[in-house]
Amino acid sequence: MTTATGTTPPAPHVRAADPTEPGCAALLDASHALMRALFNPEENHFLPHEALRAPDIRFFAAGPEGAPLGVAALQIKEGYGEVKSFFVAPEARGMGIGATLVARVEAEAKANGLTILRLETGEALDAACRLYERHGFVRRGAFGDYPDNGVSVFMEKRLA
Repeated sequence: MTTATGTTPPAPHVRAADPTEPGCAALLDASHALMRALFNPEENHFLPHEALRAPDIRFFAAGPEGAPLGVAALQIKEGYGEVKSFFVAPEARGMGIGATLVARVEAEAKANGLTILRLETGEALDAACRLYERHGFVRRGAFGDYPDNGVSVFMEKRLA
């Protein structure tokens, strides 16, 4: 992305965060509200805020300190990492927040010795699907405990 002056703005700051801190919780609440509006209850697989504090989860926020514009989590599973709770505030989309969060989740997965990232999202979330595809994720079949419900999209990326 280039600004009107022809310069490239700095990459958004990403930090490890607590999903229950107010700014992160507000973004998670917005994400959950969107999921509830788009999908039936049995089609939603988001984790509660407290569950995102589990020892096997790494949670990140992107944007100014105290005022995050995006969040994402990596759940470390046996043999792979799962991208969870990925959300960028609507007013911050197109600013590189999503790309920065994808890169941070990938770096964390590699640091934990993982070679595969997987995720579940929804067909109705076409912008999210495009973001993941731009970053090398490819569609695959259902994995883990997810049902193949006709509205979920399952994706995977092999890490170098």
